Amino acid sequence: MPYLEVKDQKTYYAGDLEAPGIPVIFCHGSGGRHHHWVYQIRGLRGEEIKPLAVDLPGHGKSEGSPLESIENYRDWLGYFAEAAGLAKFVVAGHSMGGAIALAYALEYPEQISGLILVGSGGRLRVLPALLEALKAGTVPSTFADYLYGPYTGEKLIKEGKKDIAETAASLYYTDLSACDNFDVMEELPRIDQQVLIICGSEDRLTPVKYSTYLQQKLPKAELVIIDGAGHMVMLEKPEAVNSAICAYVKTL
Repeated sequence: MPYLEVKDQKTYYAGDLEAPGIPVIFCHGSGGRHHHWVYQIRGLRGEEIKPLAVDLPGHGKSEGSPLESIENYRDWLGYFAEAAGLAKFVVAGHSMGGAIALAYALEYPEQISGLILVGSGGRLRVLPALLEALKAGTVPSTFADYLYGPYTGEKLIKEGKKDIAETAASLYYTDLSACDNFDVMEELPRIDQQVLIICGSEDRLTPVKYSTYLQQKLPKAELVIIDGAGHMVMLEKPEAVNSAICAYVKTL
C-alpha cells in the first residue's frame, strides 16, 4: 500500500507517484476518504494525468486526527506535496476538498497549475441543527439522503450509507465545523489559474448556484453541470466527470 511520511505521520494515498503526466491531487470532502475518487484514479490513468487521491489526516487509512480549519488542511496539503516531491500540481477538491483547493491557490499560487472544484463553493455554511446533532455524537439518519441525486442506483446509496455508519460523528463534526467557518467569497478574483468547476444538477448540499457564483467571480473558470447527479457526482457520473477533467487538463 502506498504511504508517505507527512509531519511524522503515515499518510495513505492512491495512485502512482512514478507515473507520467500532470500531477492532480484529489482531496475528498468532509468525513470522506480516498475511495470517493476511485473512478478518477482508475479512469484517468494514461490520460496525460498522474492522479493521486489522499486520505486527509485522521481519515481513511491515514494516521493523525482531523484538522480544525480549512487553513490547517491547506498547509498539510503543502507538506504532502513536498513529501511526494511535487513542485507544481493541480488540486482537485470535492466539497470541503474544494475549500482546501481554493485556500491553497490563494496562499501558495506559485505551486498551483490549476484547480478542479467539485460540488463546492467559496463559502460552505452548515445547518446549525446538523452541527448540534454531530456534536452530540449522532449522525442524522437522513444525512445520506442529501448526498445523491434522484437517479442514483441502490448499490451506490447502500455503499454510501455504510461509509457514513463507519465514520465517527466527531469526525464529521470537526470537518463540517471547518467548512462552516470557511469564507473566501471576496478573495476569489485573486485566483488567476484556470479553474474547472463541476456540479451535479441535483446537488442539494452545494447547489448549482454555488458553482455559478464561483464561475462568475473566478477570472478564468469553466462550469460543467452534470445532469441528474447529486453531491457525489464523481461517483454517480464518473464518465462525465472524467471527460470534463481530461478536456480541462489538455488546456493547461
